[in-house]
Amino acid sequence: QVQLVESGGGLVQAGGSLRLSCAASGRSFSRYAVGWFRQAPGKEREFVSAISWSGDRTYYADSVKDRFTITRDNAKNTVYLQMNSLNPDDTATYYCAATNTYPGVEVREYHSWGQGTQATVSS
Repeated sequence: QVQLVESGGGLVQAGGSLRLSCAASGRSFSRYAVGWFRQAPGKEREFVSAISWSGDRTYYADSVKDRFTITRDNAKNTVYLQMNSLNPDDTATYYCAATNTYPGVEVREYHSWGQGTQATVSS
């Protein structure tokens, strides 16, 4: 298993940027695909982005494509989510999750989750 801790959330004005980090501990982090999900109050958790274990494949929800960028540094056991051009609809708790299979878009495909980090975008 791998343990995940998110950081980097905060309060930002519309049009601003945040960079989220997902730090992992445990064995063989480089073998795991990692996904970012978000959950707004009263809504279901939704897929945001994912990256393969090697970093050569990335995936994005349509709502964040061209604004968000996912990367990873396996030497630092960390995955990043750069979020640009933020708008109030991006306000949510952001979670990273790991899977030892392919980087899917469904919550059920991931077996390890962090505790989340709050991102709030004001208008």
